[in-house]
Amino acid sequence: MAVQDFRKLRLLAAFGLTLSSALLAAPVLADAPATPAPAPAGYYTFQHVVYQNDGGMPDNHAYFGRLLHHIGAHLTATEGKVEIRVVNFAGGVTLFQMAKTDEDLRKEIDDLRAKGVRFLICRNTLNGMGLKPEDLYQVRAEDVVPSGVAEIARLQGLGFVYIHP
Repeated sequence: MAVQDFRKLRLLAAFGLTLSSALLAAPVLADAPATPAPAPAGYYTFQHVVYQNDGGMPDNHAYFGRLLHHIGAHLTATEGKVEIRVVNFAGGVTLFQMAKTDEDLRKEIDDLRAKGVRFLICRNTLNGMGLKPEDLYQVRAEDVVPSGVAEIARLQGLGFVYIHP
């Protein structure tokens, strides 16, 4: 069998499994409540979480909106019992370029910062893009880390859980 035929067969098998799983789950999903019940009191213990933001091309705006929404939902679900750091590198730095002119993004970033979320920016990315902290929305020198990927690894070593939405 040719490699190309094997790939097609594998894709069809994966699709078939996904389709059959979806069909089996459909009655259960139809009966699910529209709004999930809140977690019982004391369900979540304090969490330390690092989110990776390296952009979401081709539609960065939609991706950034979802990312910020998920972080807000995380804060709500844990009733604020969470320390969140968002490490922004590569295309993720675009969030702070866009926020300079996008009022909705600014508001979401400001709301999350007010709840203790720290947004960290990769110096390597800034250098590669020819940017300075002042070129970005509300980014200060203390928000800049030497390397985004190294910062994620450092935080994981300190016990932070890694999330890449």
